[in-house]
Amino acid sequence: MKSDLTMTSRRCISALSLFMSTCLLTLAFDGVAAADEKTLSIPAVVAKVRPSVVTILTRGMPAIPSQHGPQSGSGSGIVIDITGYVLTNNHLVEGVTSLVVGLPTGRLTPGRVVARDFLLDLALVKINAQDLVPATLKQTASLEIGETVVAIGNPLALKGGSTVTVGVVSALDRSVLTPNGETLYDLIQTDAAINPGNSGGPLVDLAGDVVGINVAIAPSAQAISYAIALEAVYPHIHSMMMQGSVTRPDFGFTPVTVTPSIAASFGLDAERGVLALNVDPSKPAGTAGLQTGDVITALDQHQLYNMGDFWHSVMRGGDQPPVQFTIHGHGGQTTLTVPRPPGQKPFP
Repeated sequence: MKSDLTMTSRRCISALSLFMSTCLLTLAFDGVAAADEKTLSIPAVVAKVRPSVVTILTRGMPAIPSQHGPQSGSGSGIVIDITGYVLTNNHLVEGVTSLVVGLPTGRLTPGRVVARDFLLDLALVKINAQDLVPATLKQTASLEIGETVVAIGNPLALKGGSTVTVGVVSALDRSVLTPNGETLYDLIQTDAAINPGNSGGPLVDLAGDVVGINVAIAPSAQAISYAIALEAVYPHIHSMMMQGSVTRPDFGFTPVTVTPSIAASFGLDAERGVLALNVDPSKPAGTAGLQTGDVITALDQHQLYNMGDFWHSVMRGGDQPPVQFTIHGHGGQTTLTVPRPPGQKPFP
């Protein structure tokens, strides 16, 4: 009897072990299948996204007054809506007098700028075309440092369609100072090769979803490129489509970055900060005591260098308690407690 029980126990243990092994293998294969559903090969990513990438060809007035005649330029864009909205960079379309969009099919079609925002370096272009393929936009951040990403665009306006480069996410939440003195925030740093003409094109993950808009390179370095994180701009796309602009809280004044020329024009002794103009005494900043000509040098004790710093700090604060403005004015330095404008929504 003892021997029979032992044999039976051994058979049960063997059967249980086989069952558990089978379950583990099933779970393992299920996990691989789930991962495979989220991760495409590079060619598959390109095949998914490339039909949504367009070339933007522009002609406009020269940025330097001494240059004569219209200047030509080129960049990239992303079809985001079947009705013909194309997302790109503001610096590509600023000051243009005419704009043509090159479709993936090779056809050229006129375009018009319907919304711009120089602080986010975003613009929307509208075209009339059939059979457009909108890209898939990733609304929430899920990128990790070291993750593989693919940049697609039209560097140097080369013939034969868009160019593909591959790299990794080198860093997240970068900020860089632009040539116009403003700061770009919420940038993804990558080592994917980006060249003139890539601006406005998509940075995508291995699911083929757009996670960023390629915007700049570090000219004094190698393998350092930047893309605006789509998560930061996604909340503004709807207002750009519907209203033609980015909706920002109304504190009741016009903020202007203090530059040497601005300081000289207004007789300011502040070297940095945000100059307050057109202060409305009936709105939050005015009721708190802000006056036209005051310079805001800090917000919630964080130093401000330009208008981009100001709006980034305010919108990141969402619907939190009142904002503390550090003011440099004619009466010296003071601090104002400014209530947030009604209806301001948290910014992700």
